[in-house]
Amino acid sequence: KFDVANLFLVLIVINIPLHYLIPIKQVIFSPFAYIGIFLFVLGWIPNVWLGINFRKINTSIPAKDIPKKLVTSGLFKISRNPTYLGMVISLIGEAIFLGSIVTFIIPTAFAILLNIVNIPFEEKNLEKVFGKKYLKYKREVRRWI
Repeated sequence: KFDVANLFLVLIVINIPLHYLIPIKQVIFSPFAYIGIFLFVLGWIPNVWLGINFRKINTSIPAKDIPKKLVTSGLFKISRNPTYLGMVISLIGEAIFLGSIVTFIIPTAFAILLNIVNIPFEEKNLEKVFGKKYLKYKREVRRWI
């Protein structure tokens, strides 16, 4: 596993010079590029909301520590990974705003990395801590959406 939050922030920053240094092809232009701002902001909402609510219910985000509670309400009724989904949506929003093909590499690679590395690690951890309760939740709720 890796520190997803820090990597996410680094990727936001990296995507901007990537757009200017490797301008392969501009594919999204104004006014459609402004949809990216909306998606960028929309992607932050689950992360802010969950950060506040996880503190309120006295549990941690699973990748950081051993979780004390299995959260299956709110955004977790729709996705088992709403924070990761929000991060990917933000990176896609940034790519749309910048509009060049090269900027779409970052959200794609990030989503693949999460799917291969972090999410399986978290799922094993949650299964170990919550057992059948987590397996039932896993059957009922999709990984992303």
